[in-house]
Amino acid sequence: MAESWRSGFFTALGAVTADAIYASIAAFGLSALSGFLISIQIPVRLIGGLFLLYIGYKTFRAVPAEKAASAGGNGLWGMYISTFFLTITNPMTIILFAGIFTGSGLALATDGEGCAPALVLGVAGGSLACATLLVTLGAFLRTRITPRVMLWINRVAGIAICAFAVTTLWGLVA
Repeated sequence: MAESWRSGFFTALGAVTADAIYASIAAFGLSALSGFLISIQIPVRLIGGLFLLYIGYKTFRAVPAEKAASAGGNGLWGMYISTFFLTITNPMTIILFAGIFTGSGLALATDGEGCAPALVLGVAGGSLACATLLVTLGAFLRTRITPRVMLWINRVAGIAICAFAVTTLWGLVA
C-alpha cells in the first residue's frame, strides 16, 4: 500500500507462491497419510483451532503503525522474492493448512490423491484472487485508510479468524 499497485501485487504474489507450495505439501502429504490422520484428527483439529484462536487474538490486538514502512529499492522481483522467503520460512503455514484440510475433512476424501490437486489449485486460485482484490482495494483506499480505520480492520479480521477457530473447535464437541 505504501508503494504502487504493481508493488503490492508482486509482494502478494510471493506469498501466494509460498502458500501454493505449502498447500501442495499438506494436500499430497495428507492424502498419503489419510489413515493415520483419521486416527489423530481430534488433536490436529484441537491444535489447529487453538492456533487460529491465537492468530485471531493477535490480529484483533494489533496496533497499526502511524506510517507505512517503505519497501526500499528492491524492485518488483525483490519484493516478490523477499515476501516469498518470509512466507516460506514460516513453518506454521503448513500446520495451518494441515489443520484446515483435516478439520474440514477435505484431506480424508476417499479418492486419495485425486483430491489433492483440486485442493492445491483451490488454495492457489483463491489466494491469488484474494491478494489481487486486496491489493486493488488497498491501492484505491491507500490515502483513505487511517491508523484508526486500520485498527478496526484488524479487529474485524481478528473476530473473523476467531469465528473460524470456534467453528473448528465446535466440531470437536458437536
